[in-house]
Amino acid sequence: MSDSVSPAPVPSHAPAAKRRRAGAATGPGQREARQAAILAAALAKFTEHGYAATRLEDVARAAGVAKGTLYLYFPDKQALFEAVVKDTVAPALSDAAALLPAYQGTTRELLHAISEILISRIVEGPARGILLLMIAEGPRFPELAAFHHREVVARGVALIRAIAERGLARGEITSDAAVRFPQIVIAPAMTSLVWNSLFAHIAPLDVRAFIQTYRDVLLRGLGSTDA
Repeated sequence: MSDSVSPAPVPSHAPAAKRRRAGAATGPGQREARQAAILAAALAKFTEHGYAATRLEDVARAAGVAKGTLYLYFPDKQALFEAVVKDTVAPALSDAAALLPAYQGTTRELLHAISEILISRIVEGPARGILLLMIAEGPRFPELAAFHHREVVARGVALIRAIAERGLARGEITSDAAVRFPQIVIAPAMTSLVWNSLFAHIAPLDVRAFIQTYRDVLLRGLGSTDA
């Protein structure tokens, strides 16, 4: 889970009762548990209803807190959504990137290891709803799209580019196509995500088999020397 968010300060002009409630003795563990409950409820509501249709009062109710309590942690819906992204999608990217510096295996093995993290925690995990939400509603909320690009997409692209550069330096691939266009490596994850969101009940796609097959084809196209 990401670092805890400190409750927003209660304005001095707020009613005295509200200031007393906000300042009531609450240990760090209780604050973190409350924040975690809010983030979990928000993830569920955003996934179920989308960004535009999600109401903060519904999130608060699902989290078992008063709406005013939610505002102590997150001043508005955008701040809450951004916190959900940082709590779900971003940590998976951080863990995937952490493999790179000391990894001793081949490019093929590294791509497989990173794919496993991203598939289990994003493509097939709870965070998949956030990606589908961005695909559906990102054009309507450019500020969210910009945030998502900065915190998720740009980091994923940078990671893939670094893997491709490593492969070139080690002589394990001969084409720089994935350095110039890292999106070709990300494409199968997005394809499988969209496919199963639309057709899982008709023709479900085996995500791992699909991505592994795509990876094999891609590595051959990149001139892989690792059979």
